[in-house]
Amino acid sequence: MAKNKNSRMVYSTNPDYEYTDDREHLVETLPPSKQKLTISRDKKQRKGKQVTLITGFVGTDEDLKELGKMLKSKCGVGGTVKNGEIIVQGEFKEKVKQILTSLGYSCKISGI
Repeated sequence: MAKNKNSRMVYSTNPDYEYTDDREHLVETLPPSKQKLTISRDKKQRKGKQVTLITGFVGTDEDLKELGKMLKSKCGVGGTVKNGEIIVQGEFKEKVKQILTSLGYSCKISGI
C-alpha cells in the first residue's frame, strides 16, 4: 500500500490493492503563443491605489511567478503573484501589453 499523507484510506484488506490518485499533479504551461492573457486596471479593496492585473495564465505556479517577477522588474515597481493573478503596482497596462506581446503572448486590455 502506498503512503500518502493526504489519503483518507487507512487500511485495505485487498492484498492486490494499488493506490491511485485521481487528482491532477502537474499542470503543463502552455506556450506563450497559446496563452490568452487579460490586462486590466483595478483599485477595489486596495485603499484607492491602482494596480495592473494580469489574469488568464495557464501553467505552473513557478512559471507564473517567474513571469510576474520579470514584469515587475521591467516596470520598475513592486507587486505580487497570488491566486493565479499577477498584480503590478501602478497603472502599466500599455507597457505590460508591449512586454507580453514582445514575448509572444496573446493579450488584450479590458476594463477602464
